[in-house]
Amino acid sequence: MMPSTLANHLQIKHLRLITAIADRGQVSLAAESLAMTQPAASRALAEIEAIVGTALFERHPKGMTLTPVGDGLARHARNVLDEIGSAAVAVEKLRLGHAGVVRIGAVTGAAVGLVVPAIRRLKALAPEVDLHIDVGPSEELIKGLIGLRHDMMLGRLPVGAKTSDFHLQRAIGERVRIIAHRDNRFAGRSRIGLRDLAQGEWVMQSPGAPMRQALDDAFLALGVQPPRNVTNTASLLVVLSLLQDREVVTPVSQEVADLLTGTHLDLVQLDIIETVVVAPYSLIKLASRRLLPVAARCHELMSEVLREQHQRLGKPGR
Repeated sequence: MMPSTLANHLQIKHLRLITAIADRGQVSLAAESLAMTQPAASRALAEIEAIVGTALFERHPKGMTLTPVGDGLARHARNVLDEIGSAAVAVEKLRLGHAGVVRIGAVTGAAVGLVVPAIRRLKALAPEVDLHIDVGPSEELIKGLIGLRHDMMLGRLPVGAKTSDFHLQRAIGERVRIIAHRDNRFAGRSRIGLRDLAQGEWVMQSPGAPMRQALDDAFLALGVQPPRNVTNTASLLVVLSLLQDREVVTPVSQEVADLLTGTHLDLVQLDIIETVVVAPYSLIKLASRRLLPVAARCHELMSEVLREQHQRLGKPGR
């Protein structure tokens, strides 16, 4: 029989029977292991040998041994069955949300304050999940969400966006903190006003970014022009490098400030009088997109972390 014809006629149950007889040396024991009757197993073996066109086993008084053809087929049968078993396990993990790919976009504060605790929970449940996290401004993240490059994002919708196209869960507003080098002239001082920092050197996101806008508004509310000595960047690595200069200050969210000053002992949070809060971001996914199980589980965990944050502050999550 031609190889293609053989492949079309051999079935999974045939491969299981061949390997069972090879392992146990008797049709009766193989049949028992497969929950078959011995006559049914004998008929199936005869069917397989007819398909192959030659004997697969040599019969002896004490049992059966593989012929050269049978040995080759048994080895391939084991490989096929192993692959099927692996595929079944992989599919079940995907079905249960224990494996697969999740792609998340997040603004910096959300990445630290929400994505990190959520993915720690996800990894505890599904250590094999393949996570991809992109950090950037909301205007770039929304493009990734609409282009299906992100399963979900943590950021803000652009002005004019049709909210009915998205599923949104609002986070709490981000508290702005100012950090600087520990040798900065304001480090260690209490109750520093923003007006004291207006003429200093700043590094922050470009004009129009929510945190930059919140800070500019805070200066203007004091009757003070926003800082003019500014390096514009969204890169945290660039910010960290520039903060080695003791004159530089930068605004970041509370979560990022706690992380940076906790891991970089040369950085401190300045004690600013004014309270500056950025408009809240949201957990966003497309309303029309059905997430794969592992991504849906990740979304549920992020939603859970958001609700916990609201509960800690006594504010209802939406």
